[in-house]
Amino acid sequence: MALHTVQVSVRGETVAHAVSEPVGLDTPQRMYSVSKTFTSLAIGLLAEDGVLSLDDRVVDHFPEMPPVHPWLAATTVRHVLAMRGPHRASTYRLGADGWLESWFRVPPTQPPGTVFTYDTSGSYVLSALVERLAGTSLPEYLRPRLLGPLGMSRGLRFLTGPEGISHGGSGLVCTARDLMRLAHLLLDDGVHDDARLLPAGYLRTATSRQADTSLQTEAAALRNGYGYQLWLPRPGAWMLFGMGGQIVYGDPARGLAVVVTADTQASAGADPLVDDTFDLLVDPLAGLLDAGAGDADETTVGLTWPAPWHDPAHIRLVSTTYVNVADGPGPAELSLVLDGSGGRLRTDGWDTELRYDRPVRTVVRGRPAVVTAGWTAADTLDVRCGLLGDDLTTRRIRLAWAADGTLAVRSQVFGEAAPGEWAFLAAYRRR
Repeated sequence: MALHTVQVSVRGETVAHAVSEPVGLDTPQRMYSVSKTFTSLAIGLLAEDGVLSLDDRVVDHFPEMPPVHPWLAATTVRHVLAMRGPHRASTYRLGADGWLESWFRVPPTQPPGTVFTYDTSGSYVLSALVERLAGTSLPEYLRPRLLGPLGMSRGLRFLTGPEGISHGGSGLVCTARDLMRLAHLLLDDGVHDDARLLPAGYLRTATSRQADTSLQTEAAALRNGYGYQLWLPRPGAWMLFGMGGQIVYGDPARGLAVVVTADTQASAGADPLVDDTFDLLVDPLAGLLDAGAGDADETTVGLTWPAPWHDPAHIRLVSTTYVNVADGPGPAELSLVLDGSGGRLRTDGWDTELRYDRPVRTVVRGRPAVVTAGWTAADTLDVRCGLLGDDLTTRRIRLAWAADGTLAVRSQVFGEAAPGEWAFLAAYRRR
């Protein structure tokens, strides 16, 4: 699990933060489903302006889509906001075209308003609705109304779907500091510098229970209810939650905000981090605040980038090119140069420095990355690479030597857009 940043704020003042270099509070990264809340707020602004009603039927705003199934025809904006729409899961497929149309064409599984089903394609439809009514992109619509007044980074953006629509369900790229700014706005009931940026009525409804999530099998905090594109993990509190461990928690009664960014995809998803955030941060902090111990100087902590265990006794000196014993899977060859402190690995487009004593900042396929390595056992070298930016990806490589000199290589990859060819198990011999 790679923790990138942690921030804790009490009554608008940051009391602690931690970062894992080279990631910092101003490093942009993909925030995945945190995007949904931004989309919800845009819908709320449009509703406040009278451009739409939450009880509008979604299909009425997309007249090119009928005929549709009666359950789809009956689905309202409010249903989709509360994740009580007609589909059991997202309707689009990554890499396919027609994400918007898929929501209208894939047969629905239940009438709207009946049960909670987490559907990111519904959020994509909401984003398309915002852009259709606003006449501009989702971030550009929000910039003068919300992002600019809050001082959010100019680089805040949304990745787009195949139609060029902002991916309002999972495409947000911004900084951890941006998320804390939004948390402060929500804690202050939508008011910033004495100016109301968000409609009070919509915000109260969005952060109140609109769907029963008690049947969820994930983290306990996700079973207590859902509002409009955000979770309700504790009475009176709310949470934005994105894949990989992107968490924004707010407790208005205590003035407490916690922001976490991470990449947990290689360690059983983000659910354990959600529970850890509550067990190790939120609940103890709430106890301290209730006891009147909330005032303190800001504390800065350095986080350790995840690295394989390293035992120097197992170091092997290598300077060899290896070739695949078969015609795939895995690259045709790889080159290793290893000494007592690290070395270099070259394979399938990689040219990566390895260090046993510290993380290595590098670039992999044009993306910033952090590489760590260690000899975890006799004849076994583990390499871990975390890719940052628009798509968080973790790659783990285990290189294990047999007595006859054969090198077995197992490569695993975790991430929504991870290259499939990075996942393989292959054997290599010296050239």
